Amino acid sequence: MRNSILGALGALALLGAGVTPVAAQETASVESGGIAPELLEIEKSLHPQTGDITIPAAHAVLHLGEDYYYLSADEAKKVLVDVWDNPPSAVSNVLGMVFEKDATIFDNVWGAVISYDATGHISDANAEHEDYAKVLAEMQKGDAADNAARREAGYPTMNLIGWAQPPSYDKARHALIWAKEFALSDQQVNSLNYDVRLLGRTGTLSLNMVSTMDALADVGSAAAMFGRAAEFESGWRYGDFVAGSDKDAGYGLSGLVAGGAAVAVAQKMGIFALLLKFGKIIIIGLIAFGGAAFAFVRNLFGRKEEEY
Repeated sequence: MRNSILGALGALALLGAGVTPVAAQETASVESGGIAPELLEIEKSLHPQTGDITIPAAHAVLHLGEDYYYLSADEAKKVLVDVWDNPPSAVSNVLGMVFEKDATIFDNVWGAVISYDATGHISDANAEHEDYAKVLAEMQKGDAADNAARREAGYPTMNLIGWAQPPSYDKARHALIWAKEFALSDQQVNSLNYDVRLLGRTGTLSLNMVSTMDALADVGSAAAMFGRAAEFESGWRYGDFVAGSDKDAGYGLSGLVAGGAAVAVAQKMGIFALLLKFGKIIIIGLIAFGGAAFAFVRNLFGRKEEEY
């Protein structure tokens, strides 16, 4: 069974934001428990890269060493669209993907999808005094209205339980990492959304991870690695910002965690929540694992097949 990988923004349609979610599709790609030959051919055509990886569109570099490998933007999009059935519109901003060194694109492991958000410069002047408890409370206030819309549309309800990892800011690296725990009404295992953002001169390098709470340790380790492994090039780093000339986001770290100018669902789900084929999750920016996470994203973002 082949299932769509859904962009998090597809969820906006559930709240009338005008973005159409994509229905899960069934094909004969996986036959008799195996992987279709055409999909294996795609994997053979890939060119994994290790070491220091330059991402020109983000003016950034990933220091991956030999423990991880990178797929270019074109190859990442090929995986997302041709292998995992993600619609092209949902991957237009993908700048690449990262996997653990021995993982294939079919394995039950996390995978990292990279994107760049031209948010403008985000101030960290109040980093030591950000009230993330207030941010959490404000996001939780939206659950009732959001769930009413989900029930009306025939979807399970979703409640933001709290931080799986409270926002943590590395001021030296200008990296912000946080994770949220969600309870879905038709799932026994709570869901996990990890966010990794590296702040730059006029934007953020973004990596999002969606999984389940039982994978918290694994995803948390991967998130910490990316927080340390990524950096902007000279001239595009946080300290290179030119006040009065460069674009300013108009909000600080709390605003970034809350989602900036995004609507409530996008605030909760992050920039990407990509559903891997074969019932696994990846984040855009990045991810992994399991049936509960598969159902979580499918039920939240997918429409019934007859609506596709």
